[in-house]
Amino acid sequence: MDKGKILIVDDSEMNRSILADMLEDEYEILEAEDGVDGLAMLRSHGSAISLVLLDIVMPRLDGFGVLAAMNQSGLIAEVPVIMISAESGSAQVAKAYDLGVSDFIARPFDALIVRRRVVNTLLLYAKQKRLTAMVEEQIRETERQSSLMIEILSHIVEFRNGESGQHILHVRTLTDFLLRALMRKTDRYGLTSQEISCISVGSALHDIGKIVIDEHILNKPGRLTVDECTVMKTHSIKGAMMLDALEGHKDDPLIRTAYEICRWHHERYDGQGYPDGLVGDDIPISAQVVALADVYDALTSPRVYKPPFSHEKAVEMITGGQCGVFNPLLLECLTENAESIRALLAESGEQSAARESRNIVQESVRPANSSVSDRTLRLLDYERMKYSFFAAMTREIQFEYTISPSVISMTPWGAQTLGLDEIIMDPGRDPKLQAVLGDDGWAEMLEKLRQTTAEAPNISYDCQLTYDGQSRWYQIILRSIWSTDMPPRFEGALGKAIDIHDTHEKMTYLEKKAARDAMTGLYNRAAAKERIETRMADRPQSNYAMAIFDLDFFKSANDQYGHQFGDQVLKVVADRLHRSVRGSDIACRAGGDEFLLFLEYNTDIERTVDRIFHSLCGPYENYDISVTMGVALAQLTGKSYEALFQAADAALYAAKRAGRAQYRFYDESLKDTLSAISDIDDEQGGTDQ
Repeated sequence: MDKGKILIVDDSEMNRSILADMLEDEYEILEAEDGVDGLAMLRSHGSAISLVLLDIVMPRLDGFGVLAAMNQSGLIAEVPVIMISAESGSAQVAKAYDLGVSDFIARPFDALIVRRRVVNTLLLYAKQKRLTAMVEEQIRETERQSSLMIEILSHIVEFRNGESGQHILHVRTLTDFLLRALMRKTDRYGLTSQEISCISVGSALHDIGKIVIDEHILNKPGRLTVDECTVMKTHSIKGAMMLDALEGHKDDPLIRTAYEICRWHHERYDGQGYPDGLVGDDIPISAQVVALADVYDALTSPRVYKPPFSHEKAVEMITGGQCGVFNPLLLECLTENAESIRALLAESGEQSAARESRNIVQESVRPANSSVSDRTLRLLDYERMKYSFFAAMTREIQFEYTISPSVISMTPWGAQTLGLDEIIMDPGRDPKLQAVLGDDGWAEMLEKLRQTTAEAPNISYDCQLTYDGQSRWYQIILRSIWSTDMPPRFEGALGKAIDIHDTHEKMTYLEKKAARDAMTGLYNRAAAKERIETRMADRPQSNYAMAIFDLDFFKSANDQYGHQFGDQVLKVVADRLHRSVRGSDIACRAGGDEFLLFLEYNTDIERTVDRIFHSLCGPYENYDISVTMGVALAQLTGKSYEALFQAADAALYAAKRAGRAQYRFYDESLKDTLSAISDIDDEQGGTDQ
């Protein structure tokens, strides 16, 4: 009789040797010195390994990383794991059990306890496998009976529609596959295995409304007329009405799900579908997935109006938008698993039913819940004590995220600083984490992680975290974690948050100071130009005006009252300008006594300019302030900063030549006019005197 294989994964050769000596008489021993080598052996031997003895703290990949990978691949349901630890703490123990660990063995090793726990765990798994087989057979039989009437009804629809008898099976199989791929990719929808099964069964009724559609329309070999298309499109609502009319059953989860699928499986993600024009995730995920499965099988199957397309052509047409717009995440599931889908649809109906039954059983029978250690667990925190200590000393908030299960693990100092738990289950729904990150903070982090690749896993960005009643700026640095499979799968991330609030505030202050004129507090010319160009690029459809003005005879004010008085006049003009414009307008001191104003307007710009012009003029102490202004409209000059500036400058020159203390709008007659800001006063012999 062959010995069972036990894999010992521990970076300590001494520990591996001690455990091997205890167990080698009854079991074949395999050894791995870290998590990476351990996963390689697991992938090589698979379920031929009877049990894994797994250390927690190891180089390259620790025990939690191995458990996460086993969960991702499904091996955790086939191969029991006993964790090896010097000490134990509640947070780490809870995490290990959540990840599927069956038991713990503490160091130093006791030969009797090691052998007893290994035997107990193996016996438990043997019983569980027998139970799994029994439950699977019962579920398979129940599924067969419950699906029989649905399939009969669905095949009646197919028979009337002239479609292949495989269409319902293909849609159901592909629906189940895409939903499970979607759950591995994102936690946005949070479907259980039972809900996935319900959607898969309900998919068989997606076209039940075609029972009431005229057979001539259903089986017409050519293109349908507009009226015929209108009739055909009613099948989604009529099918939903049939299900809604099932008094006493319409609140059943299967009927509710089938209703969603019937009514909305022709909706499209961009709102261009029917019957209700739903957009995005307003369409139930059940209907979204069935819609994609239905289109794929329709393309790859023969119809009265077309031959079948190849698998490659069907995927190309779907991703190219020729069949409407689908959820981008579902399209990723389709393209990333294209070859698996081709093989999947080649399965027989019996094989497909068996696979679905196994999926349900694996969800309901979990080894993580089947065993509790019969001995008080000792502390587990010592192995990571130095790591936590140095993390606290650096004042960095360090954390780890795993996608399956969806868990964030934080260093004690980081959790205490932010007022969070060290272990956060289902972070997307954790209210305390949402309060720290903000409403969209978690979604933003996941989106940035999804933009990484195995080749370029690092990303950083700045954001505000809110805790202790205040918001502070942090730099978030992330490194995504990928499986060693080909192609690699995103499995989680390591990250840290660094407090940059003081630096950020100082940089913001310096940037504002660099952008402002020191005397007036208005923007300087360079900063104004940058903001004007950005505004016009961001909102090209808006109407814009630029005004340039300077003070009349300002040099005489300096000469008569002194430069300090002249500086005060500039401040008064800047204040009047600030008070007369909106917060969205851009006002700057262009240089000397020249000012620039940029306006976004809808109507009656002449009235606005007149109001601003007159608000600038008027007495200050014993000095009468007056200005001359030139105005240019972007609808005449084009949306270019340089063109607007030159046109407003030309209008200013013309207004000064006409006698000052007035404003003028630029028109084509001023096209060749000189600049007012380019030394006009020198050419006229100092007219400001």
